Amino acid sequence: MKIKVNNVNDVNLKEISVKSHLPASLNKLDEIAQNIWWTWNSHAKSLFRQIDKQAWIEASSNPVLLLNILNYEKLVALGQDAAFIKKVDAVYDDFQAYMNVPKNTKVPSIAYFSMEYGLTEVLKIYSGGLGVLAGDYLKEASDCNVDLTAVGFLYRYGYFTQSLSVDGQQVAVYEAQNFNNLPIQQLKDANDEPIVVEVPYPGRTVYSHVWKVSVGRIALYLLDTDNDMNSEYDRSITHQLYGGDWENRMKQEIMLGIGGILTLKKLGIEKEVYHCNEGHAALINTQRLVDLIADKNLTFNQALEIVRASSLYTVHTPVPAGHDSFEEGLFQKYMSEYPAKLQLSWDDFIDMGREHPGDHNEKFSMSTFACNTCQEVNGVSWLHGKVSQEMFNPIWKGYFPEELHVSYVTNGVHLPTWTSSDWKAIYEKYFTKAFYADQSNMKIWEGVYQIPDEEIWHTRMNLKIKLIDYIKDQFRENWLKNQGDPSRIVSVLEAINPKALIIGFGRRFATYKRAHLLFTDLERLEKIVNDPLHPVQFLFTGKAHPADGGGQGLIKRIIEISRMPQFLGKVIFLENYDMRLAKRLVCGVDIWLNTPTRPLEASGTSGEKAQMNGVLNFSVLDGWWLEGYVKGAGWALTEKRTYENDMHQDQLDAATIYSMLENEIIPLYFAKNTKGYSPEWIQVIKNSLAQITPRFTTKRMIDDYIARFYTKLATRSALLKTNDYAKAKEITAWKEKVAAGWDKIQIVSMDVPDKLIHNPQVGEINTIDIVIDVHEINDNGIGIELVATKLGKNNVDTLYNVEELKLVKTEGTKLFFSIEYQLNMAGSFKYGFRMFPKNEDLPHRQDFCYVRWI
Repeated sequence: MKIKVNNVNDVNLKEISVKSHLPASLNKLDEIAQNIWWTWNSHAKSLFRQIDKQAWIEASSNPVLLLNILNYEKLVALGQDAAFIKKVDAVYDDFQAYMNVPKNTKVPSIAYFSMEYGLTEVLKIYSGGLGVLAGDYLKEASDCNVDLTAVGFLYRYGYFTQSLSVDGQQVAVYEAQNFNNLPIQQLKDANDEPIVVEVPYPGRTVYSHVWKVSVGRIALYLLDTDNDMNSEYDRSITHQLYGGDWENRMKQEIMLGIGGILTLKKLGIEKEVYHCNEGHAALINTQRLVDLIADKNLTFNQALEIVRASSLYTVHTPVPAGHDSFEEGLFQKYMSEYPAKLQLSWDDFIDMGREHPGDHNEKFSMSTFACNTCQEVNGVSWLHGKVSQEMFNPIWKGYFPEELHVSYVTNGVHLPTWTSSDWKAIYEKYFTKAFYADQSNMKIWEGVYQIPDEEIWHTRMNLKIKLIDYIKDQFRENWLKNQGDPSRIVSVLEAINPKALIIGFGRRFATYKRAHLLFTDLERLEKIVNDPLHPVQFLFTGKAHPADGGGQGLIKRIIEISRMPQFLGKVIFLENYDMRLAKRLVCGVDIWLNTPTRPLEASGTSGEKAQMNGVLNFSVLDGWWLEGYVKGAGWALTEKRTYENDMHQDQLDAATIYSMLENEIIPLYFAKNTKGYSPEWIQVIKNSLAQITPRFTTKRMIDDYIARFYTKLATRSALLKTNDYAKAKEITAWKEKVAAGWDKIQIVSMDVPDKLIHNPQVGEINTIDIVIDVHEINDNGIGIELVATKLGKNNVDTLYNVEELKLVKTEGTKLFFSIEYQLNMAGSFKYGFRMFPKNEDLPHRQDFCYVRWI
């Protein structure tokens, strides 16, 4: 016989997960590691780092992984180290004292839903600003003892890891997370079996495991469909954040919305207010409606009153690509069973997601559906609130944008997370530790002016050196491997200069962020960065969505420029922007640069993080900076647009940036005294910290949500639910009566003085009388108002004045209205009369948006 070259069957390896066995004396350490409280507690993080600095680096600052990779002998030795155990006990005592503070019962309970959460770079369930904002919010809810429960996804691959090819192309790499090495726990039942949530999909059930992340005192539940009960087609629902096609996105949003509510229901969790963080989670209200109809025997309209009264929708972007919309065919494929459950026709159901009901060419918008099922809607800065009023105006066509109930809460950032330990020590020294509970108190922050200039300069320089060391440690190997020419890489590393003015730019690379603006005039930029007496360096970082060719092109262009001889080591692109790199940058640079096209930056929070570390902002007056900017505490590019042509506007803004750098910022930084620092620069830092920082913390942010939305929603929702939903049923019956008779209301007479029409004069008082017959509505719940407009920009009518006519008498079903209207300004105006339903139980006009112009 012929002997084969080889005779080997397929490799047969079975995976097992071996957990480290900690000595009893270290059990407290494991408990701390499993709660990401350690991410914002400097003493806890320092404790883990002390165990083994090299292992801490190998574990990527992940304490769970750290404990898993330490060998048994090391663990035994630690367990017998009395000095170390004493440190563990001290941190654990702080942890227990924190955890044992009871919930604040004066604040409504909240269910919070988001597609992503940026809690730590260790847990890759975030992509950028939206997720980091949500993560910061949970941490602050924990610090404030708010009874909040959050729901999201445990992604197997998360968002992509960014690397760069030799020619500067972004390469997106999806790396699987090892759940065994993460600070998460899988929920199990009494029999130690995984808890499974069953979510209905067309023709099948999709099964989700549930994992819990302990965020201090807050529970975040993460859904995971990557299990053997599902087909490969459905296991991938929770594989990638913002990955796949539109059908996969549809499946994800069903899982987050409908699956999220079913998860809370299975766990026996019910809250007073349901907060939808972006439109991705809008379908929570579909399942809530279904449950009320099935379990409480309510009609759809009655259920909608209850759901709407307890729901808040936060919109995060004015950019159309940020609002998910689905073709009717795809939406029907997945949601066709829900109209019957809701006692609706298909057309009535899908119209809830359309700005123009009845238009079968219009997609189903999750944002529109959220607006139609949530009583309250808010943007994430003052300006974004105004932009959102314009954006959502077509949903409530009877009103002008400025009349809408759409409001705002300006985003903030979690101070204990984003402030370096160096600055925390300073704040605790000059403010005392008690200030953490009252971070937004401007009076406390006045203490900044008592900090010696030298101490601030020394702190800033230390943080710059830490940033530079981090760059050299973290990027040297990758750059040598991916970018070729070792001599060039060495030159770059050697050129990074802590004595230079270092300017940072880090954000998602979407074209409207205008990362290219600095490179509009390379000759002028070359002179700025190559002044030997006043060295300036720029650090860029950020990811572009894999489908965003324009954003990827910007990255490639910046890398090309950074490799030009004149910019080598002066313009540097740092790959794979994540929370760890972000923390280093916002602590270590001198200036944070932001140059978006106004008003497309809804809020922005990276500059707020920089604020807390004595970094100064230089930004377009957009988003949070429009509210935050204080002269003498940073720099601003005007919000005014000179050119309609984007290219011309970009050139002007770039020239302004160069000029401000050359004439204001660089001279100020290098106006150093004999002690080696610029007193004037330190004064700007002090102004920035004292006058801006306390206004942009998540403490202020969560206080705003409680005051503006949560309390109002919880109060009205409770009223509607009492006595077997009596008030909800009463309001519904009234709305149904008005809706049925609305088109039958008759305008009996309208008496408008002839002089008002043909020869109006300033100061004249005109009496206007209108009589209507409400017929079968037969009550006084109808109002009429005079609406005056004037011509604004782009020849668009803008609201000038609204005055309601007084109901002077009734005769049967006839209502008599009158107003004495004084003209108080000359000019060109238009006027009209608007009829609307009136009921003191309505939260706002758009809650029952029936309007007739007469």
